[in-house]
Amino acid sequence: MKNKAKIITFIGVLGLLIGLLSFSYIKGGKEKVLINLISKTIQFNHFENIKIDNDYSKKVFEMYIENIDFGKRFLLKSDIRKLEKYKNKIDDEIENQTFDFFDLSIELIDKRQDEVAEIYKEILATPFDYKKEEYIELDPEKREYPANKKEVYEHWRKYLKYSALQKYASLIKQREDADIKNDTTYEYKDDKTLEEDARKDILKTYNEWFERIEQLNRDDHFSVYMNTISSVFGPHTQYYPPKAKEDFDIQMSGKLEGIGATLQQNEGYTKVMKIVPGSACWKQGDLEVEDKILKVAQGDETPVSIVDMRLDDAVRLIRGKKGTEVRLTVEKIDGSIQIIPIIRDVVLIGETYAKSTIVTDKDGTNKIGFIFLPKFYADFNNRNGRRCAADVKKEVAKLQNENVDGIIIDLRNNGGGSLQDVVTMSGLFIEEGPIVQVKGRRTKKHVLKDPDKKIQYDGLLLVMVNIFSASASEILAAAMQDYQRAIVFGGKTTHGKGTVQQFKDLDDAVRDNQIKPLGVVKITTQKFYRINGGTTQLEGVTPDIIFKDPYSYIETGEKELDHVLGWDKISVAVYNQLERSYDYDKVVANSYKRMENDSIFEIIDLNAQRLKKQRDITKFSMKLTDYQNEQLERKESIKEYNKIKKIETNLKFSLLEDDLILMKTDTILKVSYETWQKGLQKDKYIKEAVFIMGDMQ
Repeated sequence: MKNKAKIITFIGVLGLLIGLLSFSYIKGGKEKVLINLISKTIQFNHFENIKIDNDYSKKVFEMYIENIDFGKRFLLKSDIRKLEKYKNKIDDEIENQTFDFFDLSIELIDKRQDEVAEIYKEILATPFDYKKEEYIELDPEKREYPANKKEVYEHWRKYLKYSALQKYASLIKQREDADIKNDTTYEYKDDKTLEEDARKDILKTYNEWFERIEQLNRDDHFSVYMNTISSVFGPHTQYYPPKAKEDFDIQMSGKLEGIGATLQQNEGYTKVMKIVPGSACWKQGDLEVEDKILKVAQGDETPVSIVDMRLDDAVRLIRGKKGTEVRLTVEKIDGSIQIIPIIRDVVLIGETYAKSTIVTDKDGTNKIGFIFLPKFYADFNNRNGRRCAADVKKEVAKLQNENVDGIIIDLRNNGGGSLQDVVTMSGLFIEEGPIVQVKGRRTKKHVLKDPDKKIQYDGLLLVMVNIFSASASEILAAAMQDYQRAIVFGGKTTHGKGTVQQFKDLDDAVRDNQIKPLGVVKITTQKFYRINGGTTQLEGVTPDIIFKDPYSYIETGEKELDHVLGWDKISVAVYNQLERSYDYDKVVANSYKRMENDSIFEIIDLNAQRLKKQRDITKFSMKLTDYQNEQLERKESIKEYNKIKKIETNLKFSLLEDDLILMKTDTILKVSYETWQKGLQKDKYIKEAVFIMGDMQ
């Protein structure tokens, strides 16, 4: 009866909403429909009961100003003061479907961008003095908005000078390299010519950038405003206009020919969020999660800057036909700049499936099964399609037939996927019981349980994770940890995404076809909770044994996003912890002792500290010699770390008998497995995982 009442209430609200929208359209147009519909749809469906009040208004104001002028490059202090009159009134404008704040913001930003468009060419027309002692602060949070046009000019002079300095230093380095190699094809140019070429290159970049700005229309600005209104509810709650929905979670993989990375726009930069296993960039190996893509070049053509470029436009430059080359200029997490050439290809779908191997130490005393699971995949459109739970079950059976002493499941960089499959998969390792709890705002908690009482594998188990293990990966790791079924071995924590999102099609609430399509909103509707009651949201899963990695001292993951949902706890599910067959404290202590005395882990730790230190530096010299020395120091400091990447472990990896039989007729599969195993040979973390399993025995 209660559920029926809820359904009736929702239908009533939706009906009222449709009536309001029809009236709004007649009275004021599509924008009124959208702001009313988006705000009410999110408010009604979102996990948290967030009120659209003055506090909400302030958050929208701050986030929106940052969105339209990240870097404080255009708006004046006086502009901010004008806009601040609406700081506590945006909630009222949403309620009344008025746009005074939005209209003023567009008027001001358009005016200031037009003014800058008149000065950047003038600045770049004159040579820069790179012998002068001068500095630039690149962190906008450490700078104020300019007070007048003179300060705007000065900021842009420094900004363009630093951009030209980077290009100038690069051209000098190319000349030096050509001289060292005695390259007779290189056209020698003196310093004056190279400095001029650098300015011309930057001029071309900003000509293209301001051309893109001129093409922006009111709909583009309005999408930013609506997305800000949505995103204040949480980073995973977003508005997608019809065109943007087509590019949702852009993945240059699958049927698309490209590099194989998931990208996201963050503070004006196109950032790598995920590398797709089996993709072109995965094979090439240099592109990494957290890299910022600054420029894109088609082969040896002139690179195009994609800073501040719309994500869909940036992706169109990166995508391309199989066999063609794209060169990405990226900024690494330590601030160093690297050009990465990638030959575009179609992702080998087989690379995304679960696979296994047998690993033994140099003494041959430990025979461990190793299962690699890059994502929790499932073919929802085909009942007989591939599912990761079924595939992992097969891999476990194959390893059992080989009489392994234990199994390692590698979930590093696994961003999650099918909830049903992670529940079923977890059930392979326990007899029965709950796996995860799910709760919505208006619903009681729902406990998802192991679907059967069978236990496929009851031997020693270790789960590997890192900061990029998210969602379903965190559910499996948490369940195994709570049951004391496995040791979790990984970075300082997992990603911390413990929320569920749903899409709501806005067209469903509108009768008038004249204003369709309106797009969709993605809304956070539920949270995941461990069986011990705590959510995986924000805090993620803390491993039993923590290893050092490049992100050990850098804050990343869910907690670094704006307006994230917090950690909380609900009631504990009914479950029984299993009794360990080994001395847990001793196993943990032995592992830490080994890593502390391992020179490779010491280098990894020192490199992580270096990355943290360099990431915190935001003020830079614009003197050529200082810049060159700084780049040289960065290159030298990373050399030692790059050495250990090439060092192979003493581990031996053997293919399973079933896979060897398949490879006799499938040469592509054979090459794929051999390439995979070569990579495993250099994985220091797997080596320590094998030692841990030896202690568990």
